[in-house]
Amino acid sequence: MEILNALVALSNFVLIPAIAYGSQLALGALGVTLIYGILRFSNFAHGDTMAFGAMITVLVTWWMQSHGIHLGPLPTALLALPFGILGCMALVLVTDRAVYRFYREQKAKPVILVIVSMGVMFIMNGLVRFIIGPNDQNFADGTRFLISARDFKKMTGLDEGLAIKTTQALTVVVAVICVALLFWFLNRTRTGKSMRAYSDNEDLALLSGINPERVVMYTWLIVAALATTAGVLYGLDKSFKPFVYFQLLLPIFASAIVGGLGSPLGAIAGGFVIAFSEVTVTYAWKKVLGYLAPEGMSPDGLLQLLSTDYKFAVSFVILLIVLLFKPTGLFKGKAV
Repeated sequence: MEILNALVALSNFVLIPAIAYGSQLALGALGVTLIYGILRFSNFAHGDTMAFGAMITVLVTWWMQSHGIHLGPLPTALLALPFGILGCMALVLVTDRAVYRFYREQKAKPVILVIVSMGVMFIMNGLVRFIIGPNDQNFADGTRFLISARDFKKMTGLDEGLAIKTTQALTVVVAVICVALLFWFLNRTRTGKSMRAYSDNEDLALLSGINPERVVMYTWLIVAALATTAGVLYGLDKSFKPFVYFQLLLPIFASAIVGGLGSPLGAIAGGFVIAFSEVTVTYAWKKVLGYLAPEGMSPDGLLQLLSTDYKFAVSFVILLIVLLFKPTGLFKGKAV
């Protein structure tokens, strides 16, 4: 019985949150890895691209809620998500046309584009905070829990209750659908194949008659869709606060680099490696070990390696270790 209680506590506070957070990081890292693999630079504005798409979704969600439009048990944000994606697509295409295109035509070095993307990042960050404000914005509605701790205790008779939030289940389902669509697009469609060819060998792709500007446009459109979806899922699961997306840049880049920059499979694996590492290191293990320890030997302290305030430090340490010992990442991406 005590082992079951420990298992439920572990699922409640480590496994389920880490799977949901890993799915959000994986979607964010896919956007970063696509830009690195196809446009050949690290886009530091990615976190704020997520924030912009999520902001449009939040504003449309509020409008729908005020007009009584909803999805019953599911969050209204799912209805507003296509509008957020379209708004984000418009933003990235305008940014590319106004900023990045000039540097591409000049054949600027990747480091120049990285610096330019940092400038774009600050402008986007300011724009989002100017429109929606710097504070937490709540836009989640619908049924809060798929399974509540109280109901689980009644059903099983265990001391520990399992709670699964609707947003956590939704995150995993939406992430799986997005990843499946992306891999289908890259492997089965003509445009997807041309994007992969352009990523593998730019000169050969140009000789084959592939239009580079068309590849760039489709890349930005896919990145906008992934970034908005990741931003909205994170906002629903945690809360929407513009500056948090700026901070998310570190774990997202860590996920992409750990998996292997330029490798979509690596981005997904990296997202889960970072998420599980952050959650495991910052969780207080007292409750789980209290169930497993012999009677009278329960631990006194929290048994927490790091405070949750330092969770981003975990991403940074993992990133450093990977860059030192395996710079191509788990899935042999391009060396950083």
